[in-house]
Amino acid sequence: MATVTDGGRTGTAAVQEALAARRASGGRAIAPFVTAGDPDVETTLAVLEAVDRAGATLCELGVPYSDPIADGPVIQASYTRALAAGMSLDKLFDLVSRSRATVRMPMLAMASYSLIFRVGIASFVARAVASGLSGFVVPDLPLEESDELDAACRDAGLALVRLVTPTTPPERAEQIARRSTGFLYCVSVAGVTGERTALPAGLIDRVAWLRERTEVPILVGFGIASPDQAREVAQVADGVIVGSAVVRQLEQAAAGQGVAAVERFVGELVAACRGG
Repeated sequence: MATVTDGGRTGTAAVQEALAARRASGGRAIAPFVTAGDPDVETTLAVLEAVDRAGATLCELGVPYSDPIADGPVIQASYTRALAAGMSLDKLFDLVSRSRATVRMPMLAMASYSLIFRVGIASFVARAVASGLSGFVVPDLPLEESDELDAACRDAGLALVRLVTPTTPPERAEQIARRSTGFLYCVSVAGVTGERTALPAGLIDRVAWLRERTEVPILVGFGIASPDQAREVAQVADGVIVGSAVVRQLEQAAAGQGVAAVERFVGELVAACRGG
């Protein structure tokens, strides 16, 4: 049940179409991570519009949480700033709804399952559909406990992106890959998010192994900090997720220059993965 808003198609279909179109053009997807409400809602709206203009294929919208699961210091600090500014789930859904008039790229919420469970799966999914979200990334939801959310997302036409890490056993990785919708999130390194100076050994081989076991696109995230690293990952993956490096652009820019800095950086990432 994908929906259509002023900003364009949403849901799993929108994610699939955006990734397929980027691949058909010879390029690979760039999916920036943006913290909702950092430093305030209006800035986030401007950032979403900026990364869309810069050519991002889709966007992960981080839902601030007081006890982050796998987030490094840069994203943790952004969550703290957003929560201090009064960010809430009501404001998140309102932000997404407002953005659909000007932002065409699909957006997925990265949220702790505790937030979804507290609201109630049916209610959370319904509000996501109404706002124009295309799906969820839920990093702390075990495969064995995901059936109810999975069914609700499939019924609503929303993507439920699963994560595979370097420590995931092969048999379990295959099960996760088969259940993921929209795309499969391949975590490049063990540990928390954050920029690294080099890609981990074995990443390229691991992505190639996963590709033989799933038909959904594979996007790689965690630790990718530069256009050169994104280009290297794009040689084998369908796309690259960049979080801490994007958040840092907004945090460290001169006053009034944060949105422009993010747009410029995302544009560089897109150019690096544009292909022939």
